[in-house]
Amino acid sequence: MLKATLLVVTAMIAFAANSLLCRMALVNTDIDPSSFTIIRLLSGAFSLLVLTKVTQLSQLQTSRDSSLAKNVKQQGSVAAGLALFVYALGFSYAYIAMSTGTGALLLFGTVQITMIATGLYQGERFAPVQWLGFTLAITGLILLLLPSSSAPSMTSSVLMVLAGIGWGAYSLLGKSSTSPLLSSAGNFVYASILCIPLVAVILFAEFPLKIDMVGGVYAVASGALASGAGYAIWYTALPLIKSTTAATVQLSVPVIAAFMGWVLLDESLSLTILVASAITLGGIFLVVRQR
Repeated sequence: MLKATLLVVTAMIAFAANSLLCRMALVNTDIDPSSFTIIRLLSGAFSLLVLTKVTQLSQLQTSRDSSLAKNVKQQGSVAAGLALFVYALGFSYAYIAMSTGTGALLLFGTVQITMIATGLYQGERFAPVQWLGFTLAITGLILLLLPSSSAPSMTSSVLMVLAGIGWGAYSLLGKSSTSPLLSSAGNFVYASILCIPLVAVILFAEFPLKIDMVGGVYAVASGALASGAGYAIWYTALPLIKSTTAATVQLSVPVIAAFMGWVLLDESLSLTILVASAITLGGIFLVVRQR
């Protein structure tokens, strides 16, 4: 229980940091969504491959067992790579045309529907107190994000919903992972390969590509640290918890991101944010304690 809790908390902090990095890059720099996504996925794949190789060497595996390409290919999932690619690209493009609050509501709402519906279909059940906790968590999230939300365009809404489905699917696929680090590396490699047709489409359509130094640094940090390492930790935690629990705990990400914005970016922290955060975290606690 303690191991699962520590892993989940660490993963949620990484997800919140990722949200902050994505927002800072796409809002405050000139980097375009496609370039950000490509750099993010490539840097995530590279860092995970390096970490996997270092881990193999430290464990003194035999040459027969230490073929990095073979292990990554076996443990990685094409489906998970596709889900990761859909999430990353949809998230980047959707956020340039909608507010942070609206985007988070659409993203996490879709993730909840995807993961909880799948968990219920597979036989997982919420106890009455867990339904109460889930309702409180959703209510707190709405109170937290609704003031900053505004009506988005249909295109950006569809993109964010697709991103939520992609992330929900990626999380669900992680429950069957037997080697989180290798699986994450393989998934990022497959997602990176999908960047090739993306580049082809961009060149054919003559979409403008913009990369500036600061935006590139944010993208690398998002890919190598918040995404690569964070997703590997998340894949380690997923087999230890139910799909319904995994869906609910992710509602803490906007709360953590709000506090990180207050600490790191000097953003305001109002009484409404504090109350909404307490309601959300209290609801999550009711769900998790009955796990």
